[in-house]
Amino acid sequence: MNRFKYPIYLLFIFLTPSLIFGGEVLLQSTTSTNNSGFYNHILPIFKNDTGISVKVVAVGTGQAIRNAENCDADILIVHAKKAEEEFVANGVGIKRHDLMYNDFVVVGPDTDPAQVRQSKTISEALTSISRVQPSFISRGDNSGTHKKELELWGKISIPIKDYSGKWYKETGSGMGTTLNIAAELDAYTISDRATWLTFKNKKALKILFEGDPLLFNQYGAVLVNPDQCPKTRAKEAKAFLNWLLSDNGQLEIKNYKMNGVQLFYPNAMR
Repeated sequence: MNRFKYPIYLLFIFLTPSLIFGGEVLLQSTTSTNNSGFYNHILPIFKNDTGISVKVVAVGTGQAIRNAENCDADILIVHAKKAEEEFVANGVGIKRHDLMYNDFVVVGPDTDPAQVRQSKTISEALTSISRVQPSFISRGDNSGTHKKELELWGKISIPIKDYSGKWYKETGSGMGTTLNIAAELDAYTISDRATWLTFKNKKALKILFEGDPLLFNQYGAVLVNPDQCPKTRAKEAKAFLNWLLSDNGQLEIKNYKMNGVQLFYPNAMR
């Protein structure tokens, strides 16, 4: 009578991976992906597919990498490719993967005293700001956005640290706080587009410059090496990475929108 009981039970287990997977992954992440609501979109879908929960620690890219170096992570999602590659080269990370991209934008007061709107390149925009010297608010926190900003000042040979505390002000904080301060002071800043689109307190701030290839913003994913961090939940982290890079994961990245605007563009190389 019950000769089919166990085969059917085994088939049920096979078809419901959430019952055999489960567990939790600790993700060290840049703030921009978290502030945008991105994880609120994809993590429930991932958990439904696998049964695995993901705990997100959202900090600047530099701090996220330091946390992972201290074995306080199973996987990284950040946006500073050189730093990510160094993390792998040092043996703490296992292979860096392109995941998705968007871009950075220059925002500032609608009055635009530095006439950034008239710029044809980001170098022209920053040169105008450095010449007029209106208030510019920097994250100053070693995040991916801060690293990109410093790289851009460097390309026009502006010793920006010489102006720290004058017209160039560093918050040492995340993008949301930095945008709030820029809004209060009618100041310029550089933001990732996703955070800007989801930011509520824009006041008189507008996007004044965008579209330069130098403003490309690539996000990468890196597993933490269990040989360096033995307590890493390697199997669960690998399952999360594989899902993100899969057709399904990439589709869900593409599907995430704010007010009809796509925030991230998948570009994983599998």
